[in-house]
Amino acid sequence: MPKLKSRNSITTRLKITKNGKILRRQSFRRHLKAAKSSKRLGNLSRTIELTGFYAKKVHKATGTIAKQPKRTRKAKVQK
Repeated sequence: MPKLKSRNSITTRLKITKNGKILRRQSFRRHLKAAKSSKRLGNLSRTIELTGFYAKKVHKATGTIAKQPKRTRKAKVQK
């Protein structure tokens, strides 16, 4: 079976971090900025982590594997 190609449209719009998080930009920032407050525009400039169902779809389309967070055990406190 041939090697799968990754979706270039997804790779240009989204960033996949080293730990497997998917970061995306927010919409509603391109035009009509006069009607939006500077606080709102500042909040829209931040990147957001994509989670859940859509994150799984992106990992599948790009051919990356979502890393599971490491679980640490809490030390038992002796009395």
